[in-house]
Amino acid sequence: MPSPAPTPARIDPRGPRFAASLTTVVLAVVLITGSGWLLAAQAVVFALGALAGLGRSPYGWLFRTFVRPRLGPPTELEDAAPPRFAQGVGLVFALVGTVGYLSGATWLGLAATGCALAAAFLNAAFGYCLGCEGYLLLRRGQDRLRTVTAGGSGTEQ
Repeated sequence: MPSPAPTPARIDPRGPRFAASLTTVVLAVVLITGSGWLLAAQAVVFALGALAGLGRSPYGWLFRTFVRPRLGPPTELEDAAPPRFAQGVGLVFALVGTVGYLSGATWLGLAATGCALAAAFLNAAFGYCLGCEGYLLLRRGQDRLRTVTAGGSGTEQ
């Protein structure tokens, strides 16, 4: 008898929004100072969130240790996969920006940091996670592709 599928990790949705607020500040400082090294540090934060899990990133630790104990329990939990994917997207932009700043292609550093800042700000200010929405679009596309390759038309609802 096959074992049941593992239950997906569930998180307090306020944690990623807190992390997005800190990320917004860090990325704004990167744009102001042009510091490729600070952007590299933010890339490490993104990498930890994407690869080790949101709770293992420094911002996740700060939220869990200092912020969440002061809040009431969350009204609901959310799947951790979309925010982890968003951390991966942030990592890509941070790595591209770091390469830009440190190689002298400042325009690339500015562009990549600006894109990451826009996404972080949307999450921090409005709770709209672009990376999470991208994750959901990819999943829908995968599901549709599976339906088509399994012999369906892909238009079933």
